[in-house]
Amino acid sequence: MTLIRRMLAAALAAVLVALTAAAPAGAAERRVEDLGVPLEDVLLIGGVVAPGPGGKTVLWGASSGSPAHLNAVDPATGAEVARYDLPGAEGSWAVDAAQDGSVYVGTYGDGRLYRWTDQGGVQDLGRPLPSESFIWSVAAGEGATVYGGTYPGGRLFAYDPGTGVRDYGRLSPTHSYVRSVSYADGKIYAGTEDPAAVFEIDAASGATRQLPLPDGLDPAGKWAYDVNAAAGHLYVRFGSASPGPLHVWDIAAGRWSDTLDTAHGLDVSPPDADGAVYLIKDAELVRYDPKTKETTGTGMPITGRVANTRGIGWAELGLPDYPGKSVVGLLWRGLMFRYNPQTGATSFVETEVKGEPIDVTALAQGPDGRMYAGGFLNGGFAALDPETGKRTEFHTFSQSEDMTAHDGRLYVGAYPEARVYAYDPKLPWNSPEYSPSPEPGPAANPARLFDLSADKQIRPRALASAGRYLAAGTMPDLGHLGGVLAIWDPETGKLKHSQRNVIKDQSIVSLAYRDGVLYGGTSIYSGQSATPPTQPEAKLFAWSVKDDRLLWEIVPAPGKPAVPALTFDARGTLWGIAGGEVFAVNTAARKVVKRVTLSDSESASGQLSFNRRDRTLYGAHAGQYVFSLDPRTGRHAVLRQGPVHQLAVHGSGDVYFAEGPRLFRLTGQQTR
Repeated sequence: MTLIRRMLAAALAAVLVALTAAAPAGAAERRVEDLGVPLEDVLLIGGVVAPGPGGKTVLWGASSGSPAHLNAVDPATGAEVARYDLPGAEGSWAVDAAQDGSVYVGTYGDGRLYRWTDQGGVQDLGRPLPSESFIWSVAAGEGATVYGGTYPGGRLFAYDPGTGVRDYGRLSPTHSYVRSVSYADGKIYAGTEDPAAVFEIDAASGATRQLPLPDGLDPAGKWAYDVNAAAGHLYVRFGSASPGPLHVWDIAAGRWSDTLDTAHGLDVSPPDADGAVYLIKDAELVRYDPKTKETTGTGMPITGRVANTRGIGWAELGLPDYPGKSVVGLLWRGLMFRYNPQTGATSFVETEVKGEPIDVTALAQGPDGRMYAGGFLNGGFAALDPETGKRTEFHTFSQSEDMTAHDGRLYVGAYPEARVYAYDPKLPWNSPEYSPSPEPGPAANPARLFDLSADKQIRPRALASAGRYLAAGTMPDLGHLGGVLAIWDPETGKLKHSQRNVIKDQSIVSLAYRDGVLYGGTSIYSGQSATPPTQPEAKLFAWSVKDDRLLWEIVPAPGKPAVPALTFDARGTLWGIAGGEVFAVNTAARKVVKRVTLSDSESASGQLSFNRRDRTLYGAHAGQYVFSLDPRTGRHAVLRQGPVHQLAVHGSGDVYFAEGPRLFRLTGQQTR
């Protein structure tokens, strides 16, 4: 052995000795297994139908991932024509084609703008506005110009390859989002978040005016979610990601002229020869003529919870049943739809858009002993064999906020609208909302139990088995504070209790149950980061399930903004994590009896779970590392560095944790 190798070996041995000395019994034999990516699927958000490589019309779609990609699909076959990396971007709502043949993509994660040309491919144009992290929408103007709307500053910008970036500034002092943008005849139209507003901006002078709202429309709780200009009319869908009313503004007349109920968004098609547009309404592709105000169905159903177009336009397919130009578009999971106005022919085609790894947002052991994982944004639902760690099934599903097993079912909290589902692993999977099929299926499984959207809730961040009941804690939507504590009775199929602001202006982000009492950890934050908090620090509270009343509340970790995880150890002591602090609570005495400082972090992220096999606490600290902690002595050790936000202990004693989309298993724990 060379001198350098001997020195490296000695250093490594010293590190291992130090870690072993700090760790609880049995830690020396622990090992970490990489289980790969349990969740992988297509998520298309922004798209447009426009010329692609070689000038042939393609369906452009941006797929979320690390990095995101810009995909070009052949509308005649569904084949992949081209695929481009968008380095530094996580995904995009904002894709449009300029008059000069280029395609622009505005992204989220870093608020970057990209431009594709047939000659040069994709060019990263950087961040048009350094203060903005999210480009929500882009709209092509004259020539090669594009306009974009941003968050968190609620700003509007223009980009032209010849002149660079023009910052139009913030459109409204009370809005943080320019959610949707369109352009027509020298005017830019931009829609905002709640309370919904639509602005008209003169592209040359920058002069801005706010359009009047449709008669009788209350903007509170609504966004100007989609804004599309076509053939002298502006189509504005007020509401949210769910279907809502589409209002039609006659640009020349300067007034609202019509309303279409239950439109899905995100876009209407470019106009046909008569000025009519195609869109999805009431789960069907329809044609709407703004002159006659007539809506005509095509007989093409587009079902499921998410039936928004991800780019819709016209293309010549060269197929026997599709003469001339046909309406074509993409749906969110990469499915393509086609309709020919002359023959009435319709078809769905699976495209070759590649799936992307999905970050894990929820981990839990199911009632059948398998481990389950749910994902971010794209969502997804995966079951894993605990013996092999291999994925045994995968299904398309919503973004998961939390999961927990209760009385033979796995309960899943889904974003948005704070929806809660029950999945029975003994029955066939059937989710009409997320995996629609033209054939009648068995009963929905997962079955949707309830949602808390009426209470302005968006994320069911905490679920817990509470005796005969299921308990849920939530985070509210943009502009609101104060989560809901909901208690569901599976025997009656009804909510036993539901109450907002159990702790004033605080969300409920963790729950633990013991002997008839629910213990909840709070967060000072809303479910949307743009909402400023009013409270200085998170709390811990106790709630009587029988009497539906608050028993007590304390501040367990002064100055910390959230208590994101709670767990009981074998002796009945309640443990929690808050930033870089782990604390123990004597629930009878209603006070903190032990504190272990990991760091000075004030992160709202963290996980903590008690392993009954080796009677050790395992946790994820501030998205930085996995640790173990002996609840008797407080001794702790870092087991793995990495961006860990999700962690769960299996009944076997194995510890599962996720680093972004990758899942790992810590094995080799010993019983004492």
